Amino acid sequence: MLAWSLHRISGLAMIFFVGLHILAGFSMQQFGSDLGTSINILYESAYFQIALYFFVIFHAINGFRIITLDIWPKLLQYQRELIWLQWFVIIPLYGLAVFMLVTNIVKGV
Repeated sequence: MLAWSLHRISGLAMIFFVGLHILAGFSMQQFGSDLGTSINILYESAYFQIALYFFVIFHAINGFRIITLDIWPKLLQYQRELIWLQWFVIIPLYGLAVFMLVTNIVKGV
């Protein structure tokens, strides 16, 4: 149930990010307003990016698991093992992404 909930939440979070990105670009292009600048500051923050990295990585790997189960229904009996495998893939990928983000912040890039 946790994977189902997180998949929906991560999908909504990515839609929210894309919507913010479009709104920021539109408001800066059309109006030159401070709204676009403040939205850019929001989604360029480290906290926002760390959360977004998790949502994107989780959504992609969980979606791959779901597609695999749809293609090979006989694997449904191993769903618990596939969820564990999914987390064994997500955690190192997410750790690497956060490490690279923190490294770039410390370097000042």
